[in-house]
Amino acid sequence: MNMDTPVTREKPNLKALTKKELSDYLSDFGLASYRSDQVFQWLYQKGAASFDEMTNLSKDLRAKLNERTEIRKAKEFSRQESKDGTIKFLFQLDDPEEYKVEAVLIPDFYDDGTVNRLTVCVSSQVGCMFGCSFCATGKMGYFRNLTHGEIVDQVQQINDLAEDRFGKKINNIVYMGMGEPLHNYKSVVESAAIISDPLGVDLAQRRITISTVGLTKQIKQLAREEINVNLAISLHAADDEKRNKIMPINESLNLTKLEEAVKFYFRETERPVTYEYLLFDGFNDTTQDAKNLVNIVRWAPSKVNIIMYNNVAGVELKRAREDRLNRFMKTLTNNSVTATVRRSRGDDIDAGCGQLAIREGQERGKSMAK
Repeated sequence: MNMDTPVTREKPNLKALTKKELSDYLSDFGLASYRSDQVFQWLYQKGAASFDEMTNLSKDLRAKLNERTEIRKAKEFSRQESKDGTIKFLFQLDDPEEYKVEAVLIPDFYDDGTVNRLTVCVSSQVGCMFGCSFCATGKMGYFRNLTHGEIVDQVQQINDLAEDRFGKKINNIVYMGMGEPLHNYKSVVESAAIISDPLGVDLAQRRITISTVGLTKQIKQLAREEINVNLAISLHAADDEKRNKIMPINESLNLTKLEEAVKFYFRETERPVTYEYLLFDGFNDTTQDAKNLVNIVRWAPSKVNIIMYNNVAGVELKRAREDRLNRFMKTLTNNSVTATVRRSRGDDIDAGCGQLAIREGQERGKSMAK
């Protein structure tokens, strides 16, 4: 079996088609373009799971679509809820392997307890190729990419819950769940386009952030796209020696190559980048590490998210202590770096990405890790 893509079936899955592909496919039915828009809206805004739900289409058309095509959806398999309001979902994909992926709803509350922002963290792959030593998903290895429809399914279903529970739609989406988003470039970019489409989830592109471990070719490709999403770079160490130890990708795509890609990205887009920096106790949290990070920040206009690590069983690296965090932040502040601290959420549940999806006894997928 080819692990890179879902198993194909006799009937085409409409949610595996791009918007243009969907329009072209439905035109073979003799449908006007507005009918294609209606189907698209049913799939990506109303979350239709069957053609019977598409009540503004004729019965004959619905029967014809049902005979020749199908709609496959990721379905919620389980969820965990934290005392801090974080909700972690496990979605089962509609494929013979019954792969599962995770997504997280992270609410931010005002002091009076009412919800302020609702952020969704989505997965883009089953597992991950890049084998970062601190990541539970990296321990799985890589099995396959998600289709754009499977990515949007996560967003749709969590958005429905947000509206039911909090009375408002989600505010932000981050591609920081399972997988390396830019390793699944086509599906990720297409899903972002669908999410921002007025007939889709209708979330502004500036509210969407795509993360990468530093795939330089794809960073440049993203810079050329007519899509105004944000770019976040999972840095986690500010020199090549330390980055090599925890992120195998850095051995082939080191910080010099990353610098060139970041500068190209900013020249093309004039959009700042965000550096994600997990702070590990006694590893990357020294004053010298902070000074190295200051130099990286100066490549292009940017900001830094210091992330307090959710400890993962079997991983030696641990969350930095508060005194080391404070010293690190002081160095950044003294050098005029815009930096925020992102506290761990969901400590009382399996919050580290991949912990719910790893199956006991599961074979390991492809990986760069040695």
